[in-house]
Amino acid sequence: MLGLPAHVTACLFDLDGVLTQTARVHNAAWEEVFNAFLEKRAATTAEPFRPFDPGPDYAQYVDGKARADGVRAFLASRGVVLPEGSADDPPDVDTVGGMGNRKNDILLRRIHDDGVQVYDGSVAYLHAARWVGMRRAVVSASANCRDVLVAAGIEELVEVRVDGIVAREHGLRGKPHPDTFLAAAHLLGVAPQNAAVFEDALAGVSAGQAGGFGCVVGVDRNGGADELRANGADIVVSDLGELLVGAIR
Repeated sequence: MLGLPAHVTACLFDLDGVLTQTARVHNAAWEEVFNAFLEKRAATTAEPFRPFDPGPDYAQYVDGKARADGVRAFLASRGVVLPEGSADDPPDVDTVGGMGNRKNDILLRRIHDDGVQVYDGSVAYLHAARWVGMRRAVVSASANCRDVLVAAGIEELVEVRVDGIVAREHGLRGKPHPDTFLAAAHLLGVAPQNAAVFEDALAGVSAGQAGGFGCVVGVDRNGGADELRANGADIVVSDLGELLVGAIR
């Protein structure tokens, strides 16, 4: 009834863009912080101001990745290299750590002001997975994963959480490396080949493919089905509710 291969006994869900509608909030926060930095840089150099594009720039450089990795990747695309700094840098410092913390402050402000919305089809899928006895984990690059789960009212529907905090504590590489998904499968007590990965980000489906998981489900929220398949998705749906009725395309 879950639209997955028979050998799959666990579901590993990305958070932003799969379970909750916070991917757009992350995108807006990145756009705000990058454009402020690029405008300031253009004003002090001879370089023209080229704003962050919330379409291709978000998908290619930051979506699904740890904050620091997203900062490095996007700025490298513009030929900019910042000092690393540290994860504890103040948000007003122009380092990789500082810019990541600046983005996080903006994100938390937007979540506080606007709240967290879920995808109804994903919540229905979570309930169905629990009802049939499927193991369930959330795997997210976000350090705010627990707060978002609580705000969305879905924390009790998952058994394991592997997020940005856990990744940093245990030295797990972020997506597109499979480390965090493999850690979640281990905590659930299932082999990777018996787990399904659910991802909307290209980095996430690449991680699922690299980890040898039993099924990689790409969630296409923005018309990127072909790219999701090219990066490793076995199944692509626009909403997890499609899997409950067998409407796989």
